[in-house]
Amino acid sequence: MSPEIISLLVQSLSNFLYIYSLLLLVRVLLSWFQTAAWAQQTMSFLSPITDPYLNIFRSFIPPLGGLDLSPMLAFLVLGWVGPVIIQVLGQLLYSFARF
Repeated sequence: MSPEIISLLVQSLSNFLYIYSLLLLVRVLLSWFQTAAWAQQTMSFLSPITDPYLNIFRSFIPPLGGLDLSPMLAFLVLGWVGPVIIQVLGQLLYSFARF
């Protein structure tokens, strides 16, 4: 595997995590406007994409008095674990490419 392909894969994963973080942010912000029709349409599109990831953290942190704190933990994990996964994957691919 050439270094260009490895670089493309690592950059694509990095871009995916960035876009997913943005979708997650939009989903969380739109949850504040649940009564607006335009927000409901967008939420119905984003919910199947973001809720499986958020549900992992909702099992650890249940909503407290109507306030869902699980997105905070989800952003922290995505922000900390995402770059580590990208770095490890890049190093593994580069090491396999040498053989």
